[in-house]
Amino acid sequence: MAKSNKSKSTLPTSSPNANAASQKPFTNGKPRNGLTKRAHKAVWTPAQTLDDEKLRAWVALSHEGWRVFRIMSEFVAGFEKMAELGPAVSIFGSARVKKNDKYYKMAERMAELLAQNGLGVISGGGPGIMEAANKGAKKAGGASIGFNIELPHEQKPNDYIDPDKLLTFNYFFVRKMMFVKYSQAFIVMPGGYGTLDELSEAITLMQTKKTSAFPVVLIGSEFWSGLLDWIKHVMLERYGYIQPSDLNFMHLVDTPEDALKIILDFYAECDFAPNF
Repeated sequence: MAKSNKSKSTLPTSSPNANAASQKPFTNGKPRNGLTKRAHKAVWTPAQTLDDEKLRAWVALSHEGWRVFRIMSEFVAGFEKMAELGPAVSIFGSARVKKNDKYYKMAERMAELLAQNGLGVISGGGPGIMEAANKGAKKAGGASIGFNIELPHEQKPNDYIDPDKLLTFNYFFVRKMMFVKYSQAFIVMPGGYGTLDELSEAITLMQTKKTSAFPVVLIGSEFWSGLLDWIKHVMLERYGYIQPSDLNFMHLVDTPEDALKIILDFYAECDFAPNF
């Protein structure tokens, strides 16, 4: 949208065409108020009231189209690798969890159980719960997969990822799509904003039917029950922003064994397959 020039118009107010002229982005083929004419389209260009030094990043967008090739390469690498590995379950949770934490041990046990039942394990590739997930999968001889992400503080892949099953992404949205497309279930351990992001992404896509349904299992009632109560009593009952059936997208348990049962029961009635 064109940004208007807030300086007073110099057109005479008595002119019968004054109002019509002020609404046109071009006058006799010449640009007006930060608009330029290019290929018969109005394209935004810096107005005189904006400092050119503050617009360097915006001007650089003229080359933005080339970025699509890097994005495409990440999709291709992910598609080809995951096609080789078969069904897997993603385990999410805090990167700040220490090795002696009970949730670290539960995530490790969860991954072991999945691997023992023929399922690969996908993590975000980093430390904490992610490390525990890869550690458990490796201990049980299962596929230990890592979807690492390039971050400003240089997240280092953990040591328990199979070297041939490590994918490193630059773009969060590509990485998130890989999680949702190839995960046969989400195991959600206690975590922070990133964990909530992955959880809400999965629920939203299932709610809007942009992906087929798959189990989303939260482990740790002492951590998650407050959130689930808020969703039920505030989002649903007080404001009506979701439907009662939307509460069924998540399961809350306290043990890896219970989480595994939910997954196995779900797939007793359907095939393993990518979600879209």
